[in-house]
Amino acid sequence: MTDDVETQPAPGVAPRHLAPGEVGLVAPHDFVCAEPFIFKSGQTLPGFTLRYETYGALNAARDNAILICHALSGDHHCAGWHSADDKKPGWWNNLIGPGKAVDTGRFFVICANVLGGCQGSTGPSSVNPETGRPYGVAFPFVTILDMVRAQKLLLDHLGVASLHAVIGGSMGGMTALQFSITYPAFTRRVLAMATTSREGAQAIAFNEVGRQAIMQDPDWNRGDYAKGGGPRVGLAIARMMAHITYVSDASMDRKFGRRKKDSAAGDAYNFDVQFEVESYLRHQGQAFINRFDANSYLYITRALDHFDLAQAHGSLEAAFAPVQAETLAVGFTSDWLFPPEQNRTIAHALLRAGKRASYAELSTDLGHDSFLLESEELYALVRSFLERQEPPVFDFSI
Repeated sequence: MTDDVETQPAPGVAPRHLAPGEVGLVAPHDFVCAEPFIFKSGQTLPGFTLRYETYGALNAARDNAILICHALSGDHHCAGWHSADDKKPGWWNNLIGPGKAVDTGRFFVICANVLGGCQGSTGPSSVNPETGRPYGVAFPFVTILDMVRAQKLLLDHLGVASLHAVIGGSMGGMTALQFSITYPAFTRRVLAMATTSREGAQAIAFNEVGRQAIMQDPDWNRGDYAKGGGPRVGLAIARMMAHITYVSDASMDRKFGRRKKDSAAGDAYNFDVQFEVESYLRHQGQAFINRFDANSYLYITRALDHFDLAQAHGSLEAAFAPVQAETLAVGFTSDWLFPPEQNRTIAHALLRAGKRASYAELSTDLGHDSFLLESEELYALVRSFLERQEPPVFDFSI
């Protein structure tokens, strides 16, 4: 497989970033927290940076903000274009923009690269001021809670009084759930898609295979490597393996089947690329190593493994006891990484805890990544949840 061919707009046709529904050209910003940050582990950073983007405008009441939480391999660039020459827009551009399901004409949308990431936020590849070298594995252990606490500091910096909603899929869904637990009065709606309240053994196992591919690469060097170097082969293999879990058998078969590369027409008795699907996975691996840090991959996958709301609070119902937000959990029928029943469990536990919650299940054969792909059904669901009038809040404590 090859990259999409970039085409120039026809004469008289506006560039894509100026088309209706687009937020247009955007630029990232850096929030620098100069105060010490104490992690759940007890380890401390003298300060940190979060790279973020915003779309739309904060209203006078400062309560129309929507926080977008990215998945493992995502970042802060979820909508718009960084330049007119970009081949692709932000990773959730189909969902976010003026008039789209997350309407930037109505909402102030924020997305930040997580603490521990490698796209401008402080993480293992950042320079340790005490040594002048990248932190590597000396970086503090990161949890989903740590990511949420760092993002709350960003929202305070931006002057957000409350969140209209927090939205995320996969790891982003975990972040959204954690946000509603940690900052209940601040969070009015939660939309968690293709996610879980805790990873199962199979998901942990896939993460461990990826980590071992990285750590067994001699160039990992116990996490001590130069920027642009490191375990590129191991990281590519980790990405190839993980990508398989994001799609479904049906979608892979429809896209590739058993089609062979033209170059494989001759001698088939070798280990060169022969099938289209092999070429696709190698492309995914190579593209990933050019934008992601191997140590960040280790840290973030470990954060996913340790996310377990029931264990942290005694039960899932106890975990959701502080929640004040209305929650919508969305599962996808072909998602075998975080299958529908794990999303349904979230809604059921919220309801048992006496909270406002609902569950929607969308039929698709696209796998775990269904929440990222174009779907008019999903758009309608998101729009309805965000724009419907909030129910009255009754105080039964009197």
